[in-house]
Amino acid sequence: MGSDHFSTVSVDYAAYRPQYPISLFAALAGCAPERTLAWDCGCGSGQASVALAQYFDMVHATDVSAAQIAAATAHPRVRYHVAPAQASGLPTGSVSLVTVAQALHWFDVDAFHEEARRVLMPRGVIAEWTYALMETPAHPGVATAVNALDTAMRDWWPPERRHVDTRYADLPFPFERFAIGEHRMEAHWTLPQLLGYLGTWSAITRYRAAQGEDPLIACTEALQHAWPASPTVHVCWPLTVRVGRCPAGVVPTG
Repeated sequence: MGSDHFSTVSVDYAAYRPQYPISLFAALAGCAPERTLAWDCGCGSGQASVALAQYFDMVHATDVSAAQIAAATAHPRVRYHVAPAQASGLPTGSVSLVTVAQALHWFDVDAFHEEARRVLMPRGVIAEWTYALMETPAHPGVATAVNALDTAMRDWWPPERRHVDTRYADLPFPFERFAIGEHRMEAHWTLPQLLGYLGTWSAITRYRAAQGEDPLIACTEALQHAWPASPTVHVCWPLTVRVGRCPAGVVPTG
């Protein structure tokens, strides 16, 4: 079952998480054998789900967190359900695309992959992506302050978070891989927007609950010192994207 580390910040998660690039969803839709049904697993606030709905007739979006589902963005072609990653509730062979956006590290990965193989139609596509720390090329001091916060919070991240740091290199991917090009998220954020994003980190939530203190206070001072004269800073996150199809000869079970 997937872990729920975001129920207490579900509204902020929906408001402050950066947006995935449209180029990613266009590329995935172009690879799918049909554009009938996509399954967005670990959907959180529905960011990827709604983007997929621009390309697919229907998106089945699931998350283990009822609070995340309650805060998710409504869309007429997105059906939200509270469900673990290994139990989608979908018919066998019914899905043309399965996506996992910044959530695979919370799953029982083997059980999820078994479910993905079950629901994918022939030549169906699975895509899993993650991103680590932000980059601020024009103002490196801003990224330095965020990196320092990450270092200070190292012991407060759930253990599964290490897979983000390794960009999923140590997680299995039993599918026939292929490339869809490079993609990254980009934003121009004010300082309050950046602080809102940092507040959604699960490590921050755990630290506040355990210590009764807010580690963002010291980080805010460092960011104020590093912030340029302009109101916004260009922020980017390179995406690590794993895309594949079921190996030939695999017979879905269930």
